[in-house]
Amino acid sequence: MTQRVLVAITGASGAPYAAALLRRDIGDKYLVLSQWGRMVLREETGLSEEDLRPHVQQVFSDKDLANPFASGSNAFDAMVVAPCSLSTMAKIAVGIADSLITRAALVALKERRRLVLVVREAPWPTSALENAARLSRDGVVIVPASPPFYHRPATLDDLVEHMVDKIEGALGGTPERRWRPEQLEQGSDD
Repeated sequence: MTQRVLVAITGASGAPYAAALLRRDIGDKYLVLSQWGRMVLREETGLSEEDLRPHVQQVFSDKDLANPFASGSNAFDAMVVAPCSLSTMAKIAVGIADSLITRAALVALKERRRLVLVVREAPWPTSALENAARLSRDGVVIVPASPPFYHRPATLDDLVEHMVDKIEGALGGTPERRWRPEQLEQGSDD
């Protein structure tokens, strides 16, 4: 059975993560973009909603609270918000369902479906740390968008793809790890 994944893009920086995730084979993907998510997508990637359509089953407006994903009766397997602004994380943490993104996230919480928030902003105020802790206790996977450098990325795409490996893993997938051959031959000092 194919996994149904709702991917949401908010206005935080990090739209390349969402674009790269949507190009992956993670099941049937559905996309919802906030107003600011559209703007950041254009600014950071040069892509529009139309450019992403070939990679998804359907694109939805964040204003569409009558959407099937706003109801627990519409089964979906997972939701990922990438990037997730601190504001969106806060709304989800306290139960504010004023958009399709926040409503679908609350559906994922109440139905015990996999929810992954790729939070990009930094630094975090104490309230954001508390919101992340609250959501983590409820089973949400918080993936700070902090790309690693231990794999010695040669390009920006290497950084993005490695982060997307982590997102795909959080969704339950088994991504291909992007290690360079010379790194596998080196021993560990640990």
